[in-house]
Amino acid sequence: MDWNLLGISFITVFLSELGDKSQLAAIALSGRSQSRRAVFFGTAGALLLTSFAGALAGGAVAELLPTRLLKTIAAVGFAILAARLLLFNNDASPDSEP
Repeated sequence: MDWNLLGISFITVFLSELGDKSQLAAIALSGRSQSRRAVFFGTAGALLLTSFAGALAGGAVAELLPTRLLKTIAAVGFAILAARLLLFNNDASPDSEP
């Protein structure tokens, strides 16, 4: 096992998930419930299951498609998102004043 990769993955996901809505939901549930332990194990189990499913799906896609094609698909997808944000996001939001 590559311990360096494990550590970098853990730190990256830990920092990115600090303000996640699932964490806020767990805080709200634990504040209202009698069994904080049940909330902890339920949310930890759900996070583990979704992470495991994501790793399996990513591994399966990486086995089916070549790396260069995956990078191209990701680059095109990000370019499309950037173009949509820059060019087509001029609509006034409902909260803004006219």
